[in-house]
Amino acid sequence: METQNEIDYNRIAEAIEFLRLNYKRQPTLEEVAEYVHLSPFHFQRMFKDWAGVTPKQFLQYLSIEHAKYILKDKQVSLFDTAFETGLSGTGRLHDLFIKVEGMTPGEYKNGGEQLNINYSFAESPFGTIIVASTNKGVCYMAFADGDNDEAFAELQKKFPNATYNLFLDIIQQNAIYIFTQDWSKLSDIKLHLKGTPFQLKVWETLLKVPMGGLITYSGLAGNLQNPNASRAVGSAVADNPVAFLIPCHRVIKSTGETGQYHWGSQRKNAMIGWEASKAFAEV
Repeated sequence: METQNEIDYNRIAEAIEFLRLNYKRQPTLEEVAEYVHLSPFHFQRMFKDWAGVTPKQFLQYLSIEHAKYILKDKQVSLFDTAFETGLSGTGRLHDLFIKVEGMTPGEYKNGGEQLNINYSFAESPFGTIIVASTNKGVCYMAFADGDNDEAFAELQKKFPNATYNLFLDIIQQNAIYIFTQDWSKLSDIKLHLKGTPFQLKVWETLLKVPMGGLITYSGLAGNLQNPNASRAVGSAVADNPVAFLIPCHRVIKSTGETGQYHWGSQRKNAMIGWEASKAFAEV
């Protein structure tokens, strides 16, 4: 059963998709509100509470023109800010807190029978998530989409012989703080991931794309000093086991279009716009 937060997010996501598909004719606030079965006043307030900006302002962050601007003109300054200003301004990015450790072969052989995994469910701005952790770090995060049993079954497929406990530990709690952007409560986030050396390198490189930033598959391959590996990079991005924390949603097509996403292109658009509204509000 959907929570109220999920219902609200789904309405916002539907509104974003409606705006994105109809932006050329600039639909009115009343039209969008009617589409998601809300009064204009209630819709405007809900959207601004969620995004921090109006629906029309939000739509600007999803335009191809904005994406191209980020990719060509703004990318360098975003990266500079992320790595030079520490915890001020745009540099207050969750990426800087995240440390990746690869699992040893012994930790995931025989379906992860040596792993003791805690897991829990939490609300995010983009729907309910399932987050799981070993004693070394978060090993999995995904969107549950209203079906917790199915979400847990997907986790079990990753490590079928592990021992599971429905328990919210401090490792998961640190990861969940990301969504509130409460930096005062945020300590280092540790990830404990099963992946090939190449996949781990791609995921670590993704962490250097700052919030509000975007990158293409070819750009990501270039940052890996392997410009001919766009296809392999794309496969590694698709295999990302940790939604949002490893920001595969920031990888877009060279045309400026957002492209596909494992958890839905509609959610990807919501994430890109939400992050841009937060990042550029600080500039």
